[in-house]
Amino acid sequence: MNQSMINSAVTMGQLQLKLDTTGNNLANVNTTGFKRSDTSFADLLFQQVNNQSAANQEVGRLTPNGIRVGSGAAVAQTAVRFEQGSISQSGREFDVALTEPGYFFELAETPGGDRQFTRDGAFYLSPNPNNNTQNFLVNSQGDYVLSAAGEPIELPSSYDDFQINEEGAITVTLNDGTLVDAGQLQLVNITKPQLLASIGENNYVLPDLDALDTDLADVLEEAAGAQVFMQSALETSNVDSAKEMTDMMEAQRSYQFNSKAISITDQMMGLVTNLR
Repeated sequence: MNQSMINSAVTMGQLQLKLDTTGNNLANVNTTGFKRSDTSFADLLFQQVNNQSAANQEVGRLTPNGIRVGSGAAVAQTAVRFEQGSISQSGREFDVALTEPGYFFELAETPGGDRQFTRDGAFYLSPNPNNNTQNFLVNSQGDYVLSAAGEPIELPSSYDDFQINEEGAITVTLNDGTLVDAGQLQLVNITKPQLLASIGENNYVLPDLDALDTDLADVLEEAAGAQVFMQSALETSNVDSAKEMTDMMEAQRSYQFNSKAISITDQMMGLVTNLR
């Protein structure tokens, strides 16, 4: 196959990954706590062709000697950007926003035993099957929200008021006016968020740190009690729809350019084949 066709075909396949990433960002522009992803590209291997052996023929040349024959471009990295999203008042008592970047709620471990974290503070109540007077605090997928003690947070089924202060301490007022301390929301500070791996639904887990020769203390800090909680509010997505639309148009133009290159190369090969 002609080298220009190879270059264009390879690059088109990688541009599709860029379009997929941008499309996912746009699809989640209204998703609570969603963090956008950026895609960067790098050149693939290229060959230096020195087709002029006579040095006297290169006198006065301003461009580099020879020709670089490349193999196209490839996605070098798709990185999640953890910049703070704006805070939106929801008026719902079980909604909690984190007002500073780097902090995460901790959820119950995944079936594989990995600690999982989220920035999505839209929580709900789920009945305790073993005690009908208690409810668990869960996220939208039913994962238990953990307390600073590492246990699922339980709340009375019947109450008059529910409060979370700026330090994440939960206080429930029962129907008879009794105040009940329901625990404190667990909070962690991920100092190297780029190590987090998304497992979908706005949840993240840490990779195998032993394989990376990294200690947990170098990546995660227990931060329960930090004054970063805001009740009845949610952190919105950090996706800039205008930027994403611009990125999508640029990727589409690049895709069209490479598609046109294949078409022109095919026409040229047809002309050569039909020569008599």
